[in-house]
Amino acid sequence: MHQPLGFKDPERPNHVCLLRKSLYGLKQAPRAWYKRFADFVSSIGFSQSKADNSLFIYRKDSHMAYILLYVDDIILTTSSDGLRKFIISLLSSEFAMKDLGPLSYFLGIAVTRYPDGLFLSQKKYAEEIIERAGMSSCKPCPTPVDTKPKLSAKSSTPYEDPSLYRSLAGALQYLTFTRPDISYAVQQICLFMHNPMDDHMQALRRILRYVQGTRQYGLHLYPSSTTSLISYTDADWGGCPDTRRSTSGYCVFLGDNLLSWSSKRQPTLSRSSAEAEYRGVANVVSESCWLRNLLLELHCPIYKATMVYCDNVSAIYLSGNPVQHQ
Repeated sequence: MHQPLGFKDPERPNHVCLLRKSLYGLKQAPRAWYKRFADFVSSIGFSQSKADNSLFIYRKDSHMAYILLYVDDIILTTSSDGLRKFIISLLSSEFAMKDLGPLSYFLGIAVTRYPDGLFLSQKKYAEEIIERAGMSSCKPCPTPVDTKPKLSAKSSTPYEDPSLYRSLAGALQYLTFTRPDISYAVQQICLFMHNPMDDHMQALRRILRYVQGTRQYGLHLYPSSTTSLISYTDADWGGCPDTRRSTSGYCVFLGDNLLSWSSKRQPTLSRSSAEAEYRGVANVVSESCWLRNLLLELHCPIYKATMVYCDNVSAIYLSGNPVQHQ
């Protein structure tokens, strides 16, 4: 780094300083911290996941442990309490860390344990978004999106505070981590963050009114004996009134548990409904392959083929017989 003001060497003004330790704010700091952590956990027997670089896996005989890292926040899951204490002692000997006990709150997501599983909720975070928008006393809405024609980029006059719109839209994007029911509605308002209009803000407020009445909603995870991966996909055709591009969505279940979901506008124009649906099938198959590889690394392999459900007969024929591509 360059010599700081007030501490320059008058005899060597063009020299630079050699850092012995990475500091916060430097471009190299995150990479240096990650490399140090990854090198240490690798030395104690963990292997880095190829599907997710922030996941580290330990297996020795019947003992298993997983470490999930997000900057300096860590989730540790082990097959036994003794192994957990042993790994925590090793990490504490290398890093200054604090054991916060059983997982209850992580990155804004509250984790509640029940006899029949886990419940993930962002109720507190949702209340903060509603308060930031000044809608703490608003009336709830039964649905997150209107049935009127879809939003357009030139539907009305520009909104007076674009920065507030972008802030609220970005916050709602993080809320979809445990709220798949608003994924499509949030995706629609995020299309206009570069130039929001009054109609777009009205659609955003409708989502907030829906969240106001469903703050207690979240994601349930249950123990399940079913080890099959099932995917569902659907797409509209030319739904965007400005570009005529299609929007595809999917959800992937492992047994009774919802693992992954998405609602996204397709990057290219589809010339038929079958083409739009086929692109949606391709997206969910790609996600299913990634999940299968991740579960394989977690030593929970899926032995059955993944079922993909699609409601378009032409897309099913295209998927089953490559000759139909002609």
